[in-house]
Amino acid sequence: MSNETIRRAPQASSKGMDRFLNFIERTGNKVPDPALLFFWGLLLIWGLSAVFAQFSFGLFHPVTGEAVEVNNQLTGASLASFLANMVKTFTGFAPLGIVLVAMLGVGVADSSGFINTALKKMLSFTPAKLLTPMLILVAIVSHTAADAGYVLVIPLGGIIFHAAGRNPLVGIAAAFAGVSGGFSANFIPSGIDPLLAGFTQSAAQVLDANYTVNPLSNIFFTGLSSILIVGVGWWVTEKIIEPRLSKVEIDEDAETAPNLGSISDLENKAFNRAGLAMLLGILTLIVLVYPDDSPLRSPTGDMTAFDAPLMQSIVPLIFILFIIPGVVYGRVSGRFKTHDSVIKSMSETMGTMGSYIVMSFFCAQFLMAFGQSNLGVILALYGAEFLQYLDMPGEMTIVGLILLTAFVNLLVGSASAKWALIGPILVPMLMAVSISPELSQAAYRVGDSVSNIVSPLMVFFPLVVVYCQRYVKSTGIGTLASMMMPYSIAMLIAWTLFLLAYWALGIPLGIQAPYIYPS
Repeated sequence: MSNETIRRAPQASSKGMDRFLNFIERTGNKVPDPALLFFWGLLLIWGLSAVFAQFSFGLFHPVTGEAVEVNNQLTGASLASFLANMVKTFTGFAPLGIVLVAMLGVGVADSSGFINTALKKMLSFTPAKLLTPMLILVAIVSHTAADAGYVLVIPLGGIIFHAAGRNPLVGIAAAFAGVSGGFSANFIPSGIDPLLAGFTQSAAQVLDANYTVNPLSNIFFTGLSSILIVGVGWWVTEKIIEPRLSKVEIDEDAETAPNLGSISDLENKAFNRAGLAMLLGILTLIVLVYPDDSPLRSPTGDMTAFDAPLMQSIVPLIFILFIIPGVVYGRVSGRFKTHDSVIKSMSETMGTMGSYIVMSFFCAQFLMAFGQSNLGVILALYGAEFLQYLDMPGEMTIVGLILLTAFVNLLVGSASAKWALIGPILVPMLMAVSISPELSQAAYRVGDSVSNIVSPLMVFFPLVVVYCQRYVKSTGIGTLASMMMPYSIAMLIAWTLFLLAYWALGIPLGIQAPYIYPS
C-alpha cells in the first residue's frame, strides 16, 4: 500500500486527523520488516539492560515483596541461557501453536468451499448497512473462546468485506477493533473474569484481609460496553477508515473475492450435510460437557475457568469443528476426491503462514529478553507510584488509571501480568479514598483494551499484518497502526466517558459490586 494512494483517498475526517494518520503510516512504514524490528528490539533490550543493571531503583514487587532490579542480558550466563533456550522459546511461543493448529482446520474448510458457501448464505440475509456492526459484534462474542477471534474472526472479516465488494482491509480493521480493542466488552462471562477478580481480591486484601471480589463483579458494565464498542467501531469504520481506504488498490495476485453468485443445488446439498456434521459435533460437545463431573470441566465443576480442559481445548475444538464440515463439504461437492486433497489443502494453508512463522521466531526471542530484563516491570511500577503521588480526586484518578494502563499495555501485553503489577499499588490506594476494588478493576479493563490495537508488541499484531498482506503486500506496521489509531482514540475517549457516566448514574457494575469502599 503506497503512502501516495492513502493521501489521495477521500477524506471523511478532518484534515488534521488525516495528516496525523499519514504521519503515523509514513513513520511506521519506515521501520524495517516486523521480523527485523523485533531483532533490533532484542539488541536494544540487551544494551539497555546492561546499562540500567548498574543502578538500584529501590522498587519492590507488590506480590512477592522482592526487590525489582534490571537483569543484565549481556552477561555470559544470560547469553548462554538465551542460546540454550532459543528453540524452546520459539516453539513455546503461545500464539504460534494457536494460529497454526486453528488454521489447519480453517484452511480445509476454506479450500473445500464450505466457508465460501456459508458467506454467500450469510450475506444473502444480512443487510449491507448492518455488515459492519454484525462483524464487530461477532468479534466481541469471540472473546468467550479465548484467542479464537484472532485466528478466525479477523481473517474472516477481510473475506466477508471482500465478498461484499468492499475493501478487505476495512473488514480486517473492524474485526481487529472488536476482537482486541474491545477485549473487555462482552456480555458473556469468560475466563478473564475470574482471573482478574482473583488479582483484584488479593490486592484489596492488602488493606482489608476479609475483602472478597465476585468473579462477575463487572459483568453488567462489560455487557453494556459491548453496545458502546459496536457503535463506536461502526462509526469509525464507516466515517473514517472506509473513506480513507476506498481508493487503496488490492494487489492483482491477491486472494480472489468469493463468488457471490447463486448457490447451486450441489453446493446446497454439500453445505447442508456439512452443516449437519458441524451441528452434530457441537451437540456431542454439549453432551460431553453437560454433566457436573465432566472431565472437560474444572475440578470445581466450572466450564469457563482457566483451568477447565474445555477452555484449554478451544483451539483444538476449532480445528475439529472446521475440518469435519470441510471434509464433508469437499467430498459431497467433489472438491476433495481423495484424502490427499485434504492434506494438500492443509499444506497450502501452511504455505501462506511462512512470513508469520519468521516473525514469530524473532518476536518470541524479543519478548523473552524483555520480560527477563524487568524493564517493563520497572516502568509499570514507576507509573503506578507517580499516579499515587498525584493524589487526584476520584474521577481524575480513575481517568489516570485508565491512561496509565493504556500506556503500560504498550510494554506489557498480558492482562493478568499488568494487573498483578499495578493492582496491589492502585487498588489499596483507591480504597483509601473510598473507591471500590470493583470500580478500579473496571477502569483497568478499559485501559487494558483500547491500546492493544496500536501496539506492535502485542503478540498477535504481526499476525494481523500478515492478514493485510494477503491483499496488499506492501502493508507494514505503520499502515496497520494508522488504520487502528482512530479506533484506539475513539474507544479510549468514549469508553472512559461511558464509565464515568455509568458511575455517576449508579448503574450496577456487576454482581456484588459496590462503587464505594466500604460499601
